[in-house]
Amino acid sequence: MIEAYATLAMFTIQILATSVLYPTWFIRYCRVQVTNIPAERLAQLYPGVDVSLAQRRFLALYRALNTAIAVVGLVLLGWLVSYLQRPDWDDGPVEALVSVYFMVQVALPLGLIAWLGVRFNKAHKRAPERKRKAILARRGLFDFVSPFAVSLAVLSYFLFVAYVIYLQQHPFPGFAGLINIGAMTLVYAVQALVVYLVLYGKKANPFETHAGRLRTIGRGVKACVYSCIAAVVFLALNFTLALLDLQRWEPFALSVFLVIIALLSLMGMMAPPRPPEAEGLSSRPTY
Repeated sequence: MIEAYATLAMFTIQILATSVLYPTWFIRYCRVQVTNIPAERLAQLYPGVDVSLAQRRFLALYRALNTAIAVVGLVLLGWLVSYLQRPDWDDGPVEALVSVYFMVQVALPLGLIAWLGVRFNKAHKRAPERKRKAILARRGLFDFVSPFAVSLAVLSYFLFVAYVIYLQQHPFPGFAGLINIGAMTLVYAVQALVVYLVLYGKKANPFETHAGRLRTIGRGVKACVYSCIAAVVFLALNFTLALLDLQRWEPFALSVFLVIIALLSLMGMMAPPRPPEAEGLSSRPTY
């Protein structure tokens, strides 16, 4: 029964990390970001609008939604407590519940943010964007993430490929074979594309300072690299559990993985801002 207790503990942590801790830090992060925008700039873009009041209402809705999701999580936790007491409980329904609930934890708040943002801009944004100074800076991958982390991500991929090839010779029931290599390759390819877009794409937030932009890039790049490593470790661990006939530990491993993903996003908001010089980037303004 130890695997059942471990799963219950990790699902509780998943509820707290994704629907309590993350929203708390996100709200704090949003408040700090707005204070960095000059009041005259806000007045130009949103004439006659109390942006601070609108932000408070937005964050209140965001907090209420996450609170409701956390309550739903507690209800699901109660069901899990009952289900995992059965001697014949199966890991499949538990993994499905943990995965679907995590999607709800992430997708609904993000959807609310996007909907409120689009609605607010459509209703109140009036002034056109003025020309702003651009800062030319040579940016590279290793300016934002250590070579060790990138090397570890690459090594993890090749070790995963070798492990899948080994399992192909010693398969267990339900093993998908070389399809796993294709799936992991797709994960790495998508993350590499995201890294490229984060490094060299256009700035999404026109209010963001150069230092803030560097911090955003660093957060995005690190999240992608670390997510690749986490994905490899999670799948390899799942295969190992199945190989050792320990499938009942898979829901616990899945919940651990999802909590790590949430914390990777949280780390960027918890880190204090760093000046451009601290990033080791040289820059000069241009017009």
